[in-house]
Amino acid sequence: MLKEVLIVEGKSDVTAVNRAVEADCITTGGFHFTRQTLQNIAAAYKRRGIIILTDPDSAGENIRNFLSRKFPNAKHAYIPRDEAVANGDIGIEQASPESIRKALSKVRTLEINPRTEFTASEMIAFKLSGGTDSSRLRDKIGAALGIGYGNVKTFVRRLNNYGVTREEFLAALKNILEE
Repeated sequence: MLKEVLIVEGKSDVTAVNRAVEADCITTGGFHFTRQTLQNIAAAYKRRGIIILTDPDSAGENIRNFLSRKFPNAKHAYIPRDEAVANGDIGIEQASPESIRKALSKVRTLEINPRTEFTASEMIAFKLSGGTDSSRLRDKIGAALGIGYGNVKTFVRRLNNYGVTREEFLAALKNILEE
């Protein structure tokens, strides 16, 4: 049983999570949070901690950003987009139990004082920006590091905000390039 409470978007996500791990979940019901839902999340945050596990799409990112502002010490888990797609739909409910377990093994917490270890201009040198394969490479490295997919600006922000070290980054990049 996970110590933290998982925050997911809907009931189908809870079903998918329960196939993968034993965990308590709170559903947001999308972006229209009720007062009771926010109170439940706040109580879980104070008592046990929360892990935000939203869909790897723009709606999921908006929910994650909103919750991150309200609950700054929340933990974050990301399922790669390509592991959360089935039947033309994207979401946690589409992910395999193994993908969910893998995402939960790479949980990260936002740093209170984000670093500036990585820059957008550096991403060009690493071929993670401006190339024909840059988006795919960012997606793979984001999955390996447990920070999810993002455009260059989002990717750099996550590298810095989640405390990814240069060594972690370079090792992930090397592994992806050697595949």
